[in-house]
Amino acid sequence: MSDLSLYPAELAEMSVNQLANLTPERLQEASFNLDELIAWAKKAKTKLDTALEQRFGEQARQSLLESGRDFGTTHLDAGPLRVTFDLPKRVSWDQKKLADIAERVVAAGERVQDYMDVELSVSESAFNNWPPALKDQFAPARTVKPGKPSYRLTISKEIQS
Repeated sequence: MSDLSLYPAELAEMSVNQLANLTPERLQEASFNLDELIAWAKKAKTKLDTALEQRFGEQARQSLLESGRDFGTTHLDAGPLRVTFDLPKRVSWDQKKLADIAERVVAAGERVQDYMDVELSVSESAFNNWPPALKDQFAPARTVKPGKPSYRLTISKEIQS
């Protein structure tokens, strides 16, 4: 990151219109520099998070356990530093077992929706490979929306000459 000539602080002060009107070289440079900055920041954040885990992780988990919890938020004091430790609960469900349970619920005459959230989906690659008659049956339930666009800028060697 030491070879930056268009600095993030300079970019932050520019309006969207100013950025849009940069020369192709400066626009590509800005994009490259910000990508490098993001990569650097992610690595630095990962390193700091690992250091915090090394320094406070065991004590924080012990504090949670002493309060009768496996997950949640606890606070530690390390001299003047107040550390807030949050260990979220991440629950996952075995899809095959849930499908078996759902079948039993339906067989018992109950509504599956009364017991579990049900979201049905169709893989796009499967849909695209179906015969037209099958696609036609599913098409009314399908909505296509654009995702977030991304851009990658490079300077063509031929244009630079």
